[in-house]
Amino acid sequence: MSNGFKFDAAGNMVVAEGADYGGRRVTRTDMKTGKSFIIAAMFEGRPFNAPNDITIDEKGRIYFSDPRYLGWETIDQPVMGVYRVDTDGTISRIITDGGKPNGVAISPDQKTFYLVSNDNGATGFERLAKGGATQADKVSTPLRKGHMALMAYDLAADGTAKFRKVLKDYSPEDGPDGCVCDKDGNIYAAVRAESRPGICVYSPEGKELAYIKTEVPTNVGFGRGKESKTLYITAGKGLYRIQLNREGYQLPAK
Repeated sequence: MSNGFKFDAAGNMVVAEGADYGGRRVTRTDMKTGKSFIIAAMFEGRPFNAPNDITIDEKGRIYFSDPRYLGWETIDQPVMGVYRVDTDGTISRIITDGGKPNGVAISPDQKTFYLVSNDNGATGFERLAKGGATQADKVSTPLRKGHMALMAYDLAADGTAKFRKVLKDYSPEDGPDGCVCDKDGNIYAAVRAESRPGICVYSPEGKELAYIKTEVPTNVGFGRGKESKTLYITAGKGLYRIQLNREGYQLPAK
């Protein structure tokens, strides 16, 4: 199944395909012809765990997280990390200390890489007993949750990343899923904490600036063109939108 996706500067759709029959790869689709191409499927001769979310820098390099939340397939990578695909097709693992990586975003100045860790304690929650749980990723059997945080990494010009700081620690509740930036560099995170689910807006220093209450969200993104101030949110089983006074950050068009 497909998970996160982004449009590159040329308008092509780049998709992270996860596990559970999803392909465990990253593909690019030409929106004019409808043709899709695999751009990343293996690292060091083994399949990825389950590509989850995507961000793209202004040099055209693609970054994606590779956790595992569900699926019957074997887990072939030794770590749940973050990878970079260069424009020549070279694939590099750039983050191994990000917990269970999920949402990813790059600041408009290209100097910070934002990473969400959402460690739910399972690599196949769909195979665990649900009991009376109503939320899709909840189970009746106890799980030992791990790192739940929004983190900032220094992003170098060569596409390498070095941990800088934890902007927000959500433990013991769930952390965010997807995240995105506006033109001013603020971060919009889809926070899944059951006591306060919704979209939290943070400054680059991690100060909360705003909060939009929703059902438990999974992702967030700005529209493009005339919709650049419209924030779209997936939450519960629905798709929502809200008009803001901030414009979303998008790659400069080519």
